[in-house]
Amino acid sequence: MFKLICLSLLQCAFLASGQVFLKFAMQRMDKFSWTWKFFSALMVNWPLLASGLSMVAASLIWFHIIKHNDLSLVYPMISLSYIFGTVAAVFIFHETVPLVRWLGVLFIMIGVAFLAKSA
Repeated sequence: MFKLICLSLLQCAFLASGQVFLKFAMQRMDKFSWTWKFFSALMVNWPLLASGLSMVAASLIWFHIIKHNDLSLVYPMISLSYIFGTVAAVFIFHETVPLVRWLGVLFIMIGVAFLAKSA
C-alpha cells in the first residue's frame, strides 16, 4: 500500500505540475486565433513543452498503477492532484482560495484516507 500511495502522489504531482506549466504557457500567449503567428508562438513556448512532458510522465506512472491495482481503488486517488493544484494556485499564482474550497480539499483528503484504509 505504501508503494501505491507514493506512486499516486508522484503521479498527481506530475498532473498538477502539468497544469501549472500549462497556465504559465497560456499566460505567455496572445489572444487565441487561427493564425500562423499564434501557432508558431506555441511551438517556442517552453512552458507548453514542460506541460506536455509532465503529462507524459504522469501517464506513464498511471499505466503502471492501473496495471497492478484495482481501478476502483486507484482512480479516486487521482483527486489528490486537486490538492496539489489548489496549493499551487496559492503559492505560485498568488490566488485567494476561499474557505469553502479548502473544506472541499479537506473532504478529498479524508476520502482518499478512507480508500487507503479500506485496501
